[in-house]
Amino acid sequence: MMKKIAYKLLIACLVTGLVFCLQKAKAQGHYKVAVADIMILKRQKLGSFQLAKDLGADGVEVDMGGLGDRETFDNKLAADSVRQQFLSKSKELNVEISSMAMTGFYSQSFAQRPTALQAVQNCISTMKLMNVKVGFLPLGVQGDLVKNPELRPMIVERLKAVGKMAEEAGVIIGIETSLPAKDELHLLKDIGSPGIKSYFNFANAVKNGRDIVEELNTLGKDEIIQIHSTNDDGVWLQNDPKIDLKKIKDALDKMGYNGWLVLERSRDAADPKNVKKNFTTNVAYTKSIFQN
Repeated sequence: MMKKIAYKLLIACLVTGLVFCLQKAKAQGHYKVAVADIMILKRQKLGSFQLAKDLGADGVEVDMGGLGDRETFDNKLAADSVRQQFLSKSKELNVEISSMAMTGFYSQSFAQRPTALQAVQNCISTMKLMNVKVGFLPLGVQGDLVKNPELRPMIVERLKAVGKMAEEAGVIIGIETSLPAKDELHLLKDIGSPGIKSYFNFANAVKNGRDIVEELNTLGKDEIIQIHSTNDDGVWLQNDPKIDLKKIKDALDKMGYNGWLVLERSRDAADPKNVKKNFTTNVAYTKSIFQN
């Protein structure tokens, strides 16, 4: 009889412990680490998946291709055969597609370009075909709302249209702006669409003298869809005094953020072209903090 009671107590303790661990894990969030294909010199190339795996990453942010003077992106994934190759390789290597990136808008004007919405629709259509839920849209140099506040009405109007497209497709477009978090929140409120969220970038906060943790807390997990978790080039993340990944993880744990950390830069200035060395180091360090 005593053995039976002891056994039941043991089982109850184990179950209670398991539930506690699961609750703790859920509260702390689940993090995956990806690399941007354009920054590992594999822009929209099939080889990005094998290289990402070799670098130790869990996924790849796939770029939509160049924009330049074209009406839309130079998107090779528009071809069924190419798209299927990407999906097959992703499955074969167990390297996910974290997001689709419209980096062409870093240097092109989202506010003033006549075919901007057409280009974004192209990305959303590709995302839907590839079952990718997050798109990255930087407002870029020409859409810098700190330096060009007069563009705000046009940007809000266009992002409202993008929001409708995203909602209809069941995806989310993460925007990167130069605004401080409190102003970006106002921008998101004015857009008023669940299809538009913030794609937070550590480098923007650092460059503008803002505290990363404070900015993250101001935005809150409900407004952050994904994070570019590197600084400008110079030193590796582990040697960067401006980025405290442990402190950032604590903040994201408390927020309950669940999502991808996508590595773009933080390359060693002494050897910036050494893709394997720079990204292997940054991936490993990020995982040591976020997946330990």
